[in-house]
Amino acid sequence: MSVPLTAADPQGRDEPTVLQQAVRLLVLLDRCGLPTKPADPSGTVAVLRAEMQLQALDFWLRNPDYLAGELMTKVENGELGASYLQVVEDLLEGQEPDLHWYPMPRWFHGAYEVIDDAFSVLSAYGLAVVRRVGSAKSTARSQFFLTEAGRGAVEELKKDPLLSWYIGQAELVKLVAGNDNGSTLKKRQYQQAEYASTKLGTKIAPIHAGVAERLEIAQAAQANEGGTDASTSPAEGDT
Repeated sequence: MSVPLTAADPQGRDEPTVLQQAVRLLVLLDRCGLPTKPADPSGTVAVLRAEMQLQALDFWLRNPDYLAGELMTKVENGELGASYLQVVEDLLEGQEPDLHWYPMPRWFHGAYEVIDDAFSVLSAYGLAVVRRVGSAKSTARSQFFLTEAGRGAVEELKKDPLLSWYIGQAELVKLVAGNDNGSTLKKRQYQQAEYASTKLGTKIAPIHAGVAERLEIAQAAQANEGGTDASTSPAEGDT
């Protein structure tokens, strides 16, 4: 069993490397990006059209306990079957999620970390492209595109016993994010008291204990009901 996230100080965690950041962003573009349109850059296959959305998705990828909390909410609301409780338990107690836990600082618009260096790596290898749209400073925004080469790189990551973890995790992020835009995702994340109460410029505190308590209650209820509904089991690859 991993060390519970509540036992760790998020301010004391090592910072992720630029390469780790680049891998996360690459798989998020592949798994969460929308298909491109004819007017988009040639050779691109998927896009996230707002940095706020990308930052919110990255937050869940970097914080398995918050991702587990979103899955718990979907189970409690009946949107996912009880078999996802095992996914939640793995996110909370498995070794891999704790190894990949990299808390983000909170700023005025929520969790945010500079991603320029990571995208420079992806761009240098032709795996992703960033485009600015809009002319006025107040309305200009970045759009993030995955290239055909980038999609091929993700396919190669599937074959790596260590890096393939990111792909499965990004699929869970897509599951909880649905079709919500960046603003809606941020509002959902702010509903967590620990997230909302974090002081500006400091790392967002974990919610491991609260999610674990909800999981225990749900598992007890499942045991009393006599089992899991196999028809709502996670699809292959979700875990």
